[in-house]
Amino acid sequence: MMDMKYIKHQLSTLVGIHSPSGFCDTITDYVKKEANRLGYTVNYTQKGGIYVTIEGFNDKEAIGMASHLDTLGAMVRSINDDGTIRFTSIGGYMMSTINGAYCSIYTREGKTYKGTVLSKKASVHVYEDIHDYKLIEENMLIRVDELVHSKEDILGLGIEVGNFIGVDPMYRETESGFINSRHLDNKAGAAILLGLLETIKSKKIVLKNTLQVIFTTYEEVGHGASYIPENIKTLIAVDMGAIGEDLSCTEQEVSICVKDSSGPYDHKLVSELLEIAKNKNIKYALDVYPHYGSDASAALKSGANIRAALIGPGIHASHGMERTHEKALEQTLLLLLGFLEKYRA
Repeated sequence: MMDMKYIKHQLSTLVGIHSPSGFCDTITDYVKKEANRLGYTVNYTQKGGIYVTIEGFNDKEAIGMASHLDTLGAMVRSINDDGTIRFTSIGGYMMSTINGAYCSIYTREGKTYKGTVLSKKASVHVYEDIHDYKLIEENMLIRVDELVHSKEDILGLGIEVGNFIGVDPMYRETESGFINSRHLDNKAGAAILLGLLETIKSKKIVLKNTLQVIFTTYEEVGHGASYIPENIKTLIAVDMGAIGEDLSCTEQEVSICVKDSSGPYDHKLVSELLEIAKNKNIKYALDVYPHYGSDASAALKSGANIRAALIGPGIHASHGMERTHEKALEQTLLLLLGFLEKYRA
């Protein structure tokens, strides 16, 4: 088994940085500094995403590996008369999974305030119908941990419509190797790509083809990798593998997705990844995700002339209180390294 300390350290750091789609400057700054520390140069897209270029002898047929740094989150929609906040979701939270969650509200002036996501009917001692009350967005609010009693009090703090809200991850590792946290989708994939960069540097791997490692910032709202460098001809999105009914992926495996909501992935590329997994005894699963889109989906929809695939560690309870296992992180990294073997100089 590979030493997973670096990847787990990066994962715990990444999930600790709030980054709802469109509010990713802090996390991209962190990834940039870490890539620089490893000895890489980082470039930015106009949307705030970043990519690391590892020069190869063939720059015209580059390989791309993409993961997104943005997560689900929320934004201030309006301010209620009693000093609570109505929010609008960013991405597809199930409200039941964030009822009672701690959060942070970020103002445009750089101030941060703490709060809690709650149902409007939050006390069993007050509301007789609380157990039948629907946990949907319009029935939720944020209670701000400041001495506020009115809309004017909230405005006086500098909180206004459009402020971003990050939900706390509740990260936890167990001795049995499990990792529990919100936003493993897709901080797990990003940590794996940082692990790939660290491995390439520490093992002094030289590639024939240029490799572009891409970290996107708008995947959860559908257009993460809608721009990729034009020299990329093969793109592998590294995202989560979903677990559930009619699916075979587990938390100890790497998922190889054959089809999602954007359609089937490149048959030859998927077959190549499958063959690598078999030959190297990598634990994998093949699955179809009808309610899923990826960075590769966004690139294809934008007209990129690429062959594309989607892989990632198995993650249970996606968009909720998620859980994976360090074995799945390891198997995903091994598959990426196995894929790069034929491109080594």
